[in-house]
Amino acid sequence: MRTKLSVVAIAALMVVFAILAIWSAIGFLQAPQLVAKVLGVAVLGIVAVGLWTLWREVRFGLAMEKLGRTLESEGGLPEDDLPRTPAGRIDRTAADAQFQVFRAEAEAAPDDWRSWYRLSLGYDASGDRSRARRAMRDAIRLHADSTR
Repeated sequence: MRTKLSVVAIAALMVVFAILAIWSAIGFLQAPQLVAKVLGVAVLGIVAVGLWTLWREVRFGLAMEKLGRTLESEGGLPEDDLPRTPAGRIDRTAADAQFQVFRAEAEAAPDDWRSWYRLSLGYDASGDRSRARRAMRDAIRLHADSTR
């Protein structure tokens, strides 16, 4: 719940920033100088990219959460029982061993979103966040394809 509140707060701040930036951009666009007009267009472009990125990340998070709830209701969500250091970090050796199991599962069932979801968790536990996000995107895509 704390994470959701943080996301909502950050999204709200982003929207407030976007409104203020658009207001500023309108002022620049109304100025007679060419440099001001260019600056106004640039500000609008930055705001558009920022809002698109925010929407994309929120949509990704909501889809990931939906798949997690579905997998949990099916009893297919792996338990978070990896050993941790006193600082709370996951033991890398244990995470890598669990990752090998998830990778073999994904290779055996490449069209199953569930195996890609678990593979994403394995990547994340092993510290490879970029591959974890890619695997999760694959899981989301496969789930969407299977529900059509």
